[in-house]
Amino acid sequence: MENFRIGFGYDVHQLKPGRKLIIGGILIPFEKGPVAHSDGDVLIHSICDALLGALSLGDIGLHFPDNSDEFRDIDSKILLGRVMQMIDEKGFKVVNMDSTVLLQKPKLKNYISEMKIVLSSILSISTDVVSIKATTTEHIGFIGRGEGIAAQAVVLLSKK
Repeated sequence: MENFRIGFGYDVHQLKPGRKLIIGGILIPFEKGPVAHSDGDVLIHSICDALLGALSLGDIGLHFPDNSDEFRDIDSKILLGRVMQMIDEKGFKVVNMDSTVLLQKPKLKNYISEMKIVLSSILSISTDVVSIKATTTEHIGFIGRGEGIAAQAVVLLSKK
């Protein structure tokens, strides 16, 4: 049995006025938010996909379909908690997580430390092995025009 597994996740959502912007489990004051079935937290969704992918368990849509009323407007922290239960049941734990949020605005630097606290708690790891970076796309493409948001995440798992 392999002792280490790596997973990669990606998520993207369209941004529209009047929606809440939640990233990494934190409400960010902004006039736009993601169009999504759940709360649209692209960072948590990308982490879920990375975790599921590391153990070949499919993707977030397989486990939490976007046509199910059970998951309508659900807090993505709940989804991440459920994914972590799956990881635990398979006998693995998270070693570290690295991520990047792609968003033209608002700037996220003042929220990253709080995101790390929220995510490290759910992932059962210390904040010093949770990496969250944010970047713009220099006004290029749908993200650069403020029409969308995306996130990427990589996780390393090890056998318990």
